Amino acid sequence: MTWKDRLVALAIVAVWGFNFVVIKWGVSGIPPFLLGGLRFSAVVALGMSFVRRPAIPWRWLGLYGLTVGFLQFACLFTAIRVGMPPGLASIVQQSQAFFTMLIALVWQKERFTGWQLSGLLVGGSGLWLIGGMGVADIPLLGFVLTLLGAFSWAVSNVVVRAIVRAGHQPDVMGMIVWSGLFPIAPFFLVSSLLEPSRIVWADVLTVKSLFAVGYLAVISTLFGYGQWSKLLSRHPANQVAPYSLLIPLVAVLSSWLVLGERLSFWQVTGGTVLLSGLAINVLGPRLVALWRKPAAAQ
Repeated sequence: MTWKDRLVALAIVAVWGFNFVVIKWGVSGIPPFLLGGLRFSAVVALGMSFVRRPAIPWRWLGLYGLTVGFLQFACLFTAIRVGMPPGLASIVQQSQAFFTMLIALVWQKERFTGWQLSGLLVGGSGLWLIGGMGVADIPLLGFVLTLLGAFSWAVSNVVVRAIVRAGHQPDVMGMIVWSGLFPIAPFFLVSSLLEPSRIVWADVLTVKSLFAVGYLAVISTLFGYGQWSKLLSRHPANQVAPYSLLIPLVAVLSSWLVLGERLSFWQVTGGTVLLSGLAINVLGPRLVALWRKPAAAQ
C-alpha cells in the first residue's frame, strides 16, 4: 500500500472509531429506532444520487439490508441508549468475526483453520471475562443487545459470502447504499409503535442531534464505506482488513477523552483478550509467512 492509502485507511479507522461517541450523542436526543430511520433515509437520499445499484437481486439486497442495517443498528443504538459504554460496545462488536465463523460452519459447512480455531477460543475467553466478570459494571441488557448486534453483523457477512457463491460480485458501496432502502420502513414503523412518548422534538432538532445524524450518514457511511471499498479494489483484503483492528482502540480513547468513559479492570482485560483473539485470526497466518521467509532464504 502507498503512504496515501495508508493515511486513508487510518482516516477511516478514526471515523469509525469516533462513530461510537457520535452514537452516544445521537441516542441522547433521538430515540434509537428514530435515529436509525433518519440515518438510513439520509444515506439513501444522498447516496442513490451518485452510486449505481449493484447487479445483485433485490432479495439479496433486502436480506443484507435487514441484517447489517436494521437488526445490527437497532440492537447497537438501543444498547448504548440503555447504558452500554460506547468504547466497550466497540470491542464487543468485534465478536462478529467469531460469530461469522460459527454461522458459516453451520450454514455453508465451512471449516476452521488452526488459526481461526485458536482465535475463536481466545476471543471467546475475552467475551466471557467481559460478560462474566465485567458485566456487573454495565447493564446486562446493553451487553446482550451489543452481542445480538454483532451476531446480526455476522449474518450479513455470511449473506455476502452467499452472494459471491451465487456468482455475483458485490460492490461494497453500492450494497451499503441500495440495501439501505430496506431498514427505513422497519425503523420508522417500530419507532411509531414504541417511541412516540419518548420523542422530544426540541432534543431531536438540537445541533448535537442533527450533527449525529449527518455524521452517521455522510461521514461514517458514505465517506467511510466509500473509501474502504476503494482500498479493497486496489489492494488485497488481507492488507486492508488488519486496519479494522484499530477501530476499538480509537473508540475507547475517544470515549475516554470526550465522554469520560472508564472501563473496569475486567472489562479492559476481557477486551484485550477478545481483540487478541481477533488479531490471531486475522494476522496469525501472515506473521507465520513473514517469519518463514527469512528462514527459507537461509
